[in-house]
Amino acid sequence: MARDSYLVGLVGAGVGPSLSPALHEREADRQGLRYVYRLIDIATLGVGPQVVGDLVRAARDLGFDGLNITHPCKQLVLEHLDALVPQAEALGAVNTVVFGEDGRATGHNTDVTGFAASFARGLPDAPLERVVQLGAGGAGAAVAHATLTLGAGLVTVVDALPERAAALAASLNRHFGAGRATAAPPGELPGLLRRADGIVHATPTGMAAHPGLPFPADLLHPGLWVAEVVYRPLRTELLRTARAAGCAILDGGGMAVFQAADAFRLFTDREPDSARMLDDFAELADAVASPR
Repeated sequence: MARDSYLVGLVGAGVGPSLSPALHEREADRQGLRYVYRLIDIATLGVGPQVVGDLVRAARDLGFDGLNITHPCKQLVLEHLDALVPQAEALGAVNTVVFGEDGRATGHNTDVTGFAASFARGLPDAPLERVVQLGAGGAGAAVAHATLTLGAGLVTVVDALPERAAALAASLNRHFGAGRATAAPPGELPGLLRRADGIVHATPTGMAAHPGLPFPADLLHPGLWVAEVVYRPLRTELLRTARAAGCAILDGGGMAVFQAADAFRLFTDREPDSARMLDDFAELADAVASPR
């Protein structure tokens, strides 16, 4: 007999403004499910990301069916899981944990499929020969895999921690073949962007808690497309500046919706309606941008 009741949650820092609860619960309502989505904000709890393992165990013991995992816990959670699907293992990052009937916690990554679906929908004709990615954390690993899966010729990973960029580039080359990825220090960003087709921004800069631009505005030019991972706010300062510079842009909303749809499927084993969820997101984002 199919289940009709689910308890899930989101673990991360500063997750209070997340639209994930509404996205999941609205779709569940349409499918006649009793579905509760809780926020577990480590910043509100006053604890660091290293407690993610304790939170996963507590959620399992309390009867949760699964968890979404976000910044800054996507990589730290790995050692606290019983199993990883191959894609999450290759990425070294998890954004979705599913608890089986036997209590085993299995890690998945729906950021990869979410970003790929969003990019194909929002920038379908964008050139992909030379792509720069800023950020090599958990989200960065996922979107780099997605970008190469979409057919990028070369992804250059730039991160404030050079060793992290180098590690991600090495992992990408093992997975996709030698010469598909490389790492570069932030100081090389001006030259890289002059020659690039586009840039994927995968750092927290631009989020409500981390406002500002991730690099100087004068590095943007009309021949560059700009894809954003941040979706709160939907129009980050980077996207507003990029549009004013004549760049094609992709906001983080599509990735948020498609990764949520994929997570919903994992939690419930039911097929979500992504088109309806995109409409939900547009309505919710508009309400946030124009509070009444």
